[in-house]
Amino acid sequence: FMYRTNVLCCAGTGCTASNSQQIYDNFNEALKKYGLEDEVKVIKTGCFGLCQKGPIVAVYPDKVFYNHVTPEDVEKIVSEHLYKGRVVKELEMTDEDLLTKETIYDIDKIKFYEKQQRIALRNCGKINPEDISEYIAMDGYSALGKVLTEMTPQEVIDEMKKSGLRGRGGAGFPTGVKWQFEKDQPGDEKYVICNADEGDPGAFMDRSILEGDPNAIIEGMAIMAYAVGAHLGYIYIRAEYPIAVHRLKVAIKQAKELGLLGKNIFGSGFDFDIEIRLGAGAFVCGEETALIASIEGKRGMPNPKPPFPAVSGVWGKPTSINNVETLANVAQIINKGAAWYSAMGTEKSKGTKVFALGGKINHTGLVEIPMGTTLEHIIYEIGGGIPNGKKFKAAQTGGPSGGCIPASLIETEVDYDNLTAIGCMMGSGGLIVMDEDTCMVDMAKFFLEFTVDESCGKCTPCRVGTKRLLELLDKITEGKGKKEYMDMIAEIGEAMTFSCPCSMGQTGSRFTLSSMELFMDEYDDHTKRKKCKNNVCSAFMSIYIDPNACTGCEDCVDVCPAECIEGKAGFIHMIDSFDCTKCGKYYSLED
Repeated sequence: FMYRTNVLCCAGTGCTASNSQQIYDNFNEALKKYGLEDEVKVIKTGCFGLCQKGPIVAVYPDKVFYNHVTPEDVEKIVSEHLYKGRVVKELEMTDEDLLTKETIYDIDKIKFYEKQQRIALRNCGKINPEDISEYIAMDGYSALGKVLTEMTPQEVIDEMKKSGLRGRGGAGFPTGVKWQFEKDQPGDEKYVICNADEGDPGAFMDRSILEGDPNAIIEGMAIMAYAVGAHLGYIYIRAEYPIAVHRLKVAIKQAKELGLLGKNIFGSGFDFDIEIRLGAGAFVCGEETALIASIEGKRGMPNPKPPFPAVSGVWGKPTSINNVETLANVAQIINKGAAWYSAMGTEKSKGTKVFALGGKINHTGLVEIPMGTTLEHIIYEIGGGIPNGKKFKAAQTGGPSGGCIPASLIETEVDYDNLTAIGCMMGSGGLIVMDEDTCMVDMAKFFLEFTVDESCGKCTPCRVGTKRLLELLDKITEGKGKKEYMDMIAEIGEAMTFSCPCSMGQTGSRFTLSSMELFMDEYDDHTKRKKCKNNVCSAFMSIYIDPNACTGCEDCVDVCPAECIEGKAGFIHMIDSFDCTKCGKYYSLED
């Protein structure tokens, strides 16, 4: 059955939180009201990527892109656009920095997308993730059919090696080499695992891929299993991702019904099935051995390596573990060839990388760029620059384990080796942008608070070291810092780096040490001059009402949660500094 128009409604987590489910329901009701239910189809998709503009509704084949849609806007879109053929201009995206100069609007020509190269995200925002037929229509499962009927397991692994695909979970280990290790192990009982335990602050790449294109992960896992000789796979995903979990369950069920999972797939004699394992949201379970322990029903804590999972993994059997984004590339490499994939990126970092772009940036969302793209290009050409004309100060990649990239290195080409060379790391793909008003001491404290909470407690350097570092930063931001604290922080951080058995502990102090090295003047301000020049740390904030500017409007009284502002309407007001909690709401007033 053919529809003249398709309405794509974003149903990723971000837009769902902004009531996109009600938008979807309202569209279906309004279409019935105008008798259009047989002409127009409403489709729930995954994340479009341009999260700053959500909730998003795209209309095809008209190629109209509506942003910031509310449930109340639906009636007008249906009555004016879908019924009368008149685009609702006030809802259409009109940002000059996002649109090209073409008169006829084309969703494919939005600068945000035009300057990307979407492989892992190729179907996100374009198909219904709960309808396997739409994935198949986009060449889905053709790669699995190809490897099972035309290629040997070794040929599949060789293709991965030639492609140069490296693990996108953070370490960047060559995917084909990892698969080779498992294939070469003796025994018939082997396993594959998809690591979907994405826990970095500000990171949502894997979640969005699973919500928007779950079958790509299933197909990638099946190809991996065939290559290494496994017949059962686990998807380890945190229970905090309910939409992703639901869509994975739907995709697995539909794949089984079509014989794309289960026994004798494509008549090849190859059997493969997938089970979902829910994690409780522990950041440390992103580490391979901790993840395996959790799947086995044990407490999620890292174990020493070797042996590596490829030798002794889940249930003591050979196991290959790849993260979501890595697996999302596999089918495309098989379909288009290793040469196609390796032509993108840099010499040692092939292909593309997905980043969750957040922080002080105009266009927050998901971006996928070729390896080697400069940080400046990502921030200004794709991300639209810094809000309110502020200056770029620094960027942080790699989550709480990542370092700091200062403005002086904004032209750095982003790939594994370049980030490592400047004391940073790729990580899973979180990219947090900071502007000139960011307090780097406060940011270091933020990441350490996360690390302290997420430490599994197994080893003393991590369990105690992170706590001691946080205590020192607490004192510094409270105005109790001393000069010798800098040496103490460096000493503890170095001890953690060289004595912790897992990567979380080894890198838990990286951002603190990096920010201290690059922005020591701010640490000196806090410890020596007892001030926070960015007016972020509340202990150093001096909040008062300028008597020359006060009009007695009492707007400040309305926003004050502590009721510490004194004065009558029409007269100058004052803040009682003793009761003031320094919440910052007074500063948020326009005048």
